[in-house]
This record gives sequence, structure tokens and C-alpha cells, in this order.
Amino acid sequence: MRRVAIVGAGIAGLALAETLRRRRNGSELEITVLEKSDRAGGNIRTDTIDGFLCERGPHGFLDSAPATLDLVRSIGIEHRLQLSGEAARRRFVFRRGALHQIPGSPGEFVTSGLLSWPGKLRILWEPFAATRPEADETIHAFATRRIGREAADVVIDPMVSGICAGDSRQLSLQACFPRLWQMEAAHGGLFRAALTLRRNGPRAPHGQGRAKGTGATRGSQPPAASGAPIGRLMSFVGGMEDLVHGLVAALPGTVQTNRRVRTMSEITGPARHSGDAHSRRRSGFLLDLQTNGTLRADVVVLAGPASESAAIVQQIDPRLATLLRDMTTAPVVVVCLGYPACRLPAPVASLEGFGFLIPRGEGARILGVVWDSSIYPGRAPAGRVLIRAMLGGAHDPAAIAIPDETLLRTVRHDLKITMGLDLTPVMVQVYRHHLGIPQYTVGHSGRLEQIEAMARRHSGLFFAGNSYRGIAINNCVAEAGPLADRILAHLQSRRGGVR
Repeated sequence: MRRVAIVGAGIAGLALAETLRRRRNGSELEITVLEKSDRAGGNIRTDTIDGFLCERGPHGFLDSAPATLDLVRSIGIEHRLQLSGEAARRRFVFRRGALHQIPGSPGEFVTSGLLSWPGKLRILWEPFAATRPEADETIHAFATRRIGREAADVVIDPMVSGICAGDSRQLSLQACFPRLWQMEAAHGGLFRAALTLRRNGPRAPHGQGRAKGTGATRGSQPPAASGAPIGRLMSFVGGMEDLVHGLVAALPGTVQTNRRVRTMSEITGPARHSGDAHSRRRSGFLLDLQTNGTLRADVVVLAGPASESAAIVQQIDPRLATLLRDMTTAPVVVVCLGYPACRLPAPVASLEGFGFLIPRGEGARILGVVWDSSIYPGRAPAGRVLIRAMLGGAHDPAAIAIPDETLLRTVRHDLKITMGLDLTPVMVQVYRHHLGIPQYTVGHSGRLEQIEAMARRHSGLFFAGNSYRGIAINNCVAEAGPLADRILAHLQSRRGGVR
């Protein structure tokens, strides 16, 4: 019996386990998912509090990625899917004391009050923008070069904070939004690419996910002109944790909670050829568990945050551990609030939209607000609404340590100046993500190539998760298929192995 040990029961680890289960084709393969906490799902968690459906982490995925929908169908929970309302396509930016809907086309920017006239005219100049440099480019530099500094500061930087909790002046365009990188390469500009997409439909360019010859990694789905990502947002009637429950149910006896892996070592055996007295071949791994001893495996997949994987591989490869520790994250605080719908202020009484983002320098500390009960009907009791405010990120990492009482005062102050909302919430729930969201800073693709090269020196060691090839749920699910094929090919090439 050959064994695959997956360390981490977040969406990446669970999706990989389910994909291996379906693709093993009757071969004798034992799959074990080891989770350090008392529950599977990682940051995906849904809590029902006083009738409000509160998401601790991600609140949906885009239906433009077929791998996630295929996974949902394979575990038989497609009947639980919930499509977001049309209102979710309307997104706003708070600027100069008012909420402005993000325009859906270059022409709509002309009549919008979001940007100044020089900023609007600079966007129209996009077809004549300078060509990109040879080196890796930050998202902010790309946006400034293509559509001007004002649009980069007012639209793109807060959008990046909302998606990645990141600083657009530090994050790599090629790693975070490879499709935008490819659109410019293929069409010479964003306007030309938009015209092509309008003619042909929103299909991904050939080779999306890794640009041939560049090492570009699969990142988050790029926004459309309206600021909304391409595709429709989806969740489940019971929240995103329905996906976790469905995966665990499809993997009976596979997921083991409260099983923290401390370190790992390599098992070596005799040389493959007689007479090779100084050579010993690797024949698997031994995982040292915090409780219940050790576990032997032919293949180990580290599917947790890079910083936690670094501690696990420290013993077998200190240089690899150092590279993994260099993969930084940004902490995030999520504050869920419930309000009586009848008492909302008139300008936002209907909450008809996805929510809004806030550029820096507008007098608020929160990054933005999501109007959850507008996106998904049924997320709040009758006559009430549910919103979520986000703080922290790369621009404000100290927010993770703000005490709850001070945090609530800060959020309420910012809701008052942005939405005119000056009510005492009937429900408050605070979630703190200290590791938060991985930051694909400039040079990420090169660092990833180094990690992959070092991992190949430890035959049977693989990495998965949002630290590497995309932060979204769709990214983590999409990589499960190719990774499962690599693992099965590896096992096929090394018949025998650990018994």
C-alpha cells in the first residue's frame, strides 16, 4: 500500500485528496489528510449567530472557473449552490465624502464623479501608453503606466487591498493577475483586449495560469472594467462551509484532525545498483507528529501556509525553509455587523450592491465593506441586514492587535462617515486572521521556481495552497488536478516505496 500524506485540511488539501481519490483508478493508495486544528476547512468557516450567516473567511467563488464547479458536482452538493444577486455587480468607491459606483466602461468614467477631469482624460489615453518594462512590474506601476496615477490610487490600489489585503506598490502584477499581464502582451493594451473579449466572450487567453517561458503563476481573477471580477459570484445556502462538509463527507476516514506535524525526515534505503556503496536512495518520509508518534509516507504534500511548512522542512532542508519563510502574509480583521433594515439611512437603505472600497487618505481606517445580505438573500433574519467590514492588510498590519471595543468604535466611526450609518448593531462578530492573505511581492515567480527546484531534490515532496499559485478558492482547486497527476506519475515511477 502506497501512502500520500497531505498536511493541512484547508481547501487546497481537501480538493487534492478528493482528486486523488477519484483518479487513483483502483490502485492501492492510502490518502491521509493531517489537520492541526479540531476542524477541517482552514479559513473557510461559516457561523450562524442570532440568525445571521457570518463568514469567517472567503464568502464565495467565481463561476468562471470550471474546476471548482466540477469538484462541487463530484461530491454531490450542486443542489446547495447559491448564485449571488444581480446587485452584486454594482461596486462602489468612497471618495470625497460620497460613494461612487465604479464605471462599467471607459465612457462611463467620463460622466462619473469618481475621478477628476485630468484623471478621466488620462484613462482615455490608455491605448497610447508606454510599453511595459522587461523586469517584473508592480500592480501600481502597471496601472499608472496604462491608466494614470489618479486611477491607480483611487481605483486599483483599494481594489488590491480588497482582494489581496495588499499594497499595489509592492505586489507583482505577473504573479497576482497573470491574465492582465497576458492581455497586455497579447493585445498591446487593455482597451484592445476589452474589445476582443466583448467580441469573443470572456474566455481566458490560451495558457492562462502560467505564461510560457516566464514562470508567471496563476493568480486572482482580474477585474472587469466595472471593478467586478469576470464571472458570477457563487456560494452555498449554508455558506462556504458547505463545501468543506461535502469534501469531508466524500473522504470518509481520510481527514484526521488534531494531528499537528512538527517536523519531517527522509527515509533512505540501499542503493539501486549493487556496488554503489556510497549511494543511498530516498524511499519516503517520516512525519513527526505532536501526538500519536510518527507517520510514514511515500509522498508528502505540504498544503498549509508557507511559514508553517518552513518549520516542517527545516530539518531536511534549511535553505528551503528560509525561502518558505520569505513568503510573507498580511493580517486581516473581519467584523460582521447586523442592523435593522428599517433604520438604515436613506442613501444606502436598500444596500443594492456588492459594497465599497476606500482609497487611502479618505479619513477611514477600514479597507472596505461588503453588503452580504444584498449579495446573498437569506444571510440575515427577516427585516435585518448583514454587512462585513475589513481592516488591516499590508497598509495597516497593526490593526490585527486592536482590542475588540476599540475596533468596534473604529468601524462604527468609519461606517458613519462613509454610509451615514450611525446605529448600534444588533449583532457583532470579530474574526482575526493573523497569517491572513499571502503577498505575492515582486519576484514571487522567481522565488516559486526556486522552491519547486529545491523540492525536486526531495523526491516525493510537493507543495499546495494559496501561498504559491493564487490566493483564491478557484486557484487552490484548479491546481489539485495537475498536482494529483504529478503525484500519481511519481508513484508510478517508483514502484515499491514505503510499505
